[in-house]
Amino acid sequence: MKKYHVTGVGNALVDREYQVSDSFLERYQVEKSIMTLLDEAQQQLLLGELNKEFKIEKRVGGGSAANSLVALSQFGGQAFYCCKVANDEDGIFYRKDLQAAGVDTHLHEQDNDGHTGKCVVMVTPDAERTMCTFLGITIDFSHDELKEEAIKDSEYLYIEGYLATSEIARDAVKSARKAAESANTKIALTFSDSSMVKYFKEGLDEFLTPGVDVLFCNREEAEIYTGKDSQEEAMNELLKYAKQVVVTQGKEGALIGTQEKRVKVPGFPVKAIDTNGAGDMFAGAYLYAVTQGWGIAKAGTLASRAAAEVVTHYGPRLPAQTHEDILQELAPAQAERV
Repeated sequence: MKKYHVTGVGNALVDREYQVSDSFLERYQVEKSIMTLLDEAQQQLLLGELNKEFKIEKRVGGGSAANSLVALSQFGGQAFYCCKVANDEDGIFYRKDLQAAGVDTHLHEQDNDGHTGKCVVMVTPDAERTMCTFLGITIDFSHDELKEEAIKDSEYLYIEGYLATSEIARDAVKSARKAAESANTKIALTFSDSSMVKYFKEGLDEFLTPGVDVLFCNREEAEIYTGKDSQEEAMNELLKYAKQVVVTQGKEGALIGTQEKRVKVPGFPVKAIDTNGAGDMFAGAYLYAVTQGWGIAKAGTLASRAAAEVVTHYGPRLPAQTHEDILQELAPAQAERV
């Protein structure tokens, strides 16, 4: 038996979340609903304007893969995260945040000058999240930040699509894949955001070669990546690269596909106030369930329920007790684990 259920590789970012108006995004020409990369000066200017009009709602640890691993850990799984932070106040905050969530790291072994990455998350009244990210020191995430022993001692390696923006990070992903393959560790990938599919498709192509065990994406990402305008055609195309494809569909749930079958996962009606982290939560809950031996239909139901819950809160993560409550809520339905 391996020590970890999942080891993830991805960016380490501290999120600063604001409730904003659509007019604010329009005024400052911020493309809505996607992630945009900024340099530090641009992000500081944006933060200055935000702080004139709005109050910060939350400051939390973030990063796509990190959010998923926190969810997996809070449900009861064992997780390790390979990432990079600086020796600044945000880096200390981030390390303590993951530790408190039960996610193992080797950040205590790092001694990096510079600035920890930051993500400004702006949530509009329709609950859509828009992100402007300064990667900081994580832009140099490399092979040096990998913990190959953890990858080899995991059931899954989980790759964050945001790493496609950096050549040095893409090389690190290649090394991580080699370590996983040498130890029969399965590989899961998330596209992370439609901006990655639109602007960094070649990098995602590298991540998908020569194939993955599980691919997570939403419907828009699936159709943009494949160039197909129907969900079934997009699914068929993605199954050329992944043994299992999980396409989230917002409030409608999700569609899970393999070569043999399609499984429609129901959505859970809620009042959404912030969609930030919904896909991350889905992936984390799903990976928790499948590493516990649950079948894809039941794993998808747990993931859909957890994703629905997270959009009723500000921020990409849930209180620890909420994970246990969700497991208890679904326990009768999950008993068969098929």
